[in-house]
Amino acid sequence: MKYLKINTEETVDLEALKNAILQMKGVDSVEIIDDENPESELKKAFNKTKEQFKKGDYETVVNDIFDILTKNNSKK
Repeated sequence: MKYLKINTEETVDLEALKNAILQMKGVDSVEIIDDENPESELKKAFNKTKEQFKKGDYETVVNDIFDILTKNNSKK
């Protein structure tokens, strides 16, 4: 998998940019990451995990953790 990093101005409409990129052939997903506020991504991950536990969706939690661990190892 390859990644594309796009730096934007603060005034950019991120949702419109995301939707435009998703329309391109070969694009599987688009993730908006705020380097100025990386804590927000961590909060999203914790909130997602919390919801998964509430629903009893332990398999998805384990799979997500496994994906993170294998993704980090493949980048080294």
